[in-house]
Amino acid sequence: MLAFSRLPSVLALCLACTAVPAIAEEPRYNQVSLRSEVSQEVTHDRMHVTLYTEAQNTNPTRLASEITQTLNAAVTQARQAKGVTTSMGNRRSYPVYDDKGQKIRAWRERAELRLESDDFAALSQLTGELLNTLSMGNMTFSISPELRKQHEDNLLKEAVMSFGERAKLTSEALGGKGYKLVNLNLNSSGFQQPMLYRSAAKVTMMEAADAAPQVEAGTSRITVNADGMIEVLMP
Repeated sequence: MLAFSRLPSVLALCLACTAVPAIAEEPRYNQVSLRSEVSQEVTHDRMHVTLYTEAQNTNPTRLASEITQTLNAAVTQARQAKGVTTSMGNRRSYPVYDDKGQKIRAWRERAELRLESDDFAALSQLTGELLNTLSMGNMTFSISPELRKQHEDNLLKEAVMSFGERAKLTSEALGGKGYKLVNLNLNSSGFQQPMLYRSAAKVTMMEAADAAPQVEAGTSRITVNADGMIEVLMP
């Protein structure tokens, strides 16, 4: 009897819960998705050069010592150039097998030196000097974070203004008396096309001197997108 006496109260509680009306979301009408995009070509202000030294020897210890001496001398010379950032790149060694691919007949090692600067003339001059002992890996250009932020901030303002103009135009086209902003997302992107100088086994000092004045940094396009939704207010 005790078990059955509790049943009516449980049913009453369930009925009370189902009787509570659900809070309905406010309906939204006349919503339109819009997109605005602005972009600008920005000249690269950073220059990156990768040089390397590579050698082969039957003695891996002697090979490592030879590579280290060549690289250390280049680093010492590079550090004397003002405004040039010097860092070590990849360094690896691997065995060289015979024609049958079974026996190691020598070892080969390669080490990189990376240089970066906003002074193109100074870095070009240094690169030409270092090519006397090193080989050219590649030369690329980029936009510094400071310059990118400066242009992105300006483009962001333009993107928001452009979005507002499109929203106003859309509202007028639909016969509205105005609009209400529902949401707005801002995104930036930029494609940087690497500009390779050359990739060769060895470049002579004369070739480097002739090529140095012809360095062209190129540009990258920075783009800011404004994606959002508006609600057109009808009269």
